[in-house]
Amino acid sequence: MKSGIAVPEKELLNTDPRVKLIAAKLKKEQYKPDALIEILHTAQNAYGYLPMEVLRYITKALHLPPSRVYSTVTFYHFFSLKSKGEHTCLVCTGTACYVKGAKEILNEIEKKMGLKAGDVSADNKLGIQVARCIGACGLAPAVVIDDEVAPRMTADNIVSILNEKMQTT
Repeated sequence: MKSGIAVPEKELLNTDPRVKLIAAKLKKEQYKPDALIEILHTAQNAYGYLPMEVLRYITKALHLPPSRVYSTVTFYHFFSLKSKGEHTCLVCTGTACYVKGAKEILNEIEKKMGLKAGDVSADNKLGIQVARCIGACGLAPAVVIDDEVAPRMTADNIVSILNEKMQTT
């Protein structure tokens, strides 16, 4: 049920360098709807995730229905509608990693960091994610920390690595 009260949309500032980057990509792609995924990649790289106001901006610029943009974003695993955190920890739970201790690694992270898979810390310093397979089976159990694959992880050393990462920022 609608309340009849209009909620103002958050406007993007044209002076924001991230918006300028997206605008340049839109112009380069000649505002073609077929370039949606490339433009979303540019926006995701600029913001670290895809805020709703950015999706509205892209939707209007490409003259696409919001449902098409939203369904594209939610279909592809790469895109995220919420911040992944300043530092990210992606635990592989593919068969090889799972057999060699991925579940114990994830349990230790959840216990010591107080975060579940898919959560981001309140201070936005750390985000925890899970992937079915990262394709590094020979390095099992593998964890991706800030886009770097950490091979043969153990539950004991993952928390110290994450704490060290968070203290350096």
